[in-house]
Amino acid sequence: MRVITVDDDALALELHRAHLARAGGFRVVAECTGARAAVAALAHPAHRADLVLLDVTMPDGTGIDVLRHVRARGVCTGVIAVSGVRDVEVVREMVALGAVQYLIKPYTFATFRDRIEAFREYHVRSVAAAGVATQHDVDQMFASLRAVRTASLPKGLAAITLERVAAVLRERGPSTAREIAPRLGISREVGRRYLEYLADIRRADRRARYGARGRPQTEYAWNPRTGPL
Repeated sequence: MRVITVDDDALALELHRAHLARAGGFRVVAECTGARAAVAALAHPAHRADLVLLDVTMPDGTGIDVLRHVRARGVCTGVIAVSGVRDVEVVREMVALGAVQYLIKPYTFATFRDRIEAFREYHVRSVAAAGVATQHDVDQMFASLRAVRTASLPKGLAAITLERVAAVLRERGPSTAREIAPRLGISREVGRRYLEYLADIRRADRRARYGARGRPQTEYAWNPRTGPL
């Protein structure tokens, strides 16, 4: 996904760049340090973007000013506001002008990742539903934006083991719990719990695999639309 980052703080721009690279699947096409530069970048064909990470307060204007200008020009790029401003009226106005998320500084990488992953899911669904959308399509798009996960794992799951299971699944390709578990020195049942969790948070897809005797097993495949954990 193509991203424009907007912030008057060079360190904030660097942090955005690092977090997007860590999340995977995002490419920064322009970095802007002010409101005027942001409006120009969003209007430039070469900087066509899917998402803007937009600061609210800048020396030459505000994120609200940017959104008013680009919306008036018909630019419909998705926007996540990233700011230390906590004024409720500002939040309301940003949302009214089309910001789909509002991330308050300072924030953790896990929180940042949850917001952009929710937007990525929304973007994928909106592209898939191009043309005439059904009510189900619309419901799924809005549900994606609300699907912000908490950083905590279910009881009994460990973050390090989850990362190892995810890494093996990405490397090995579609696999069952029986195939994954021996590679990690865990039981099949424990492996299945981690794979089920990855499927529940849409990092992996479940599907049936039929053996020679016709007995189905559940196999899991890494969702290529997502980045690493």
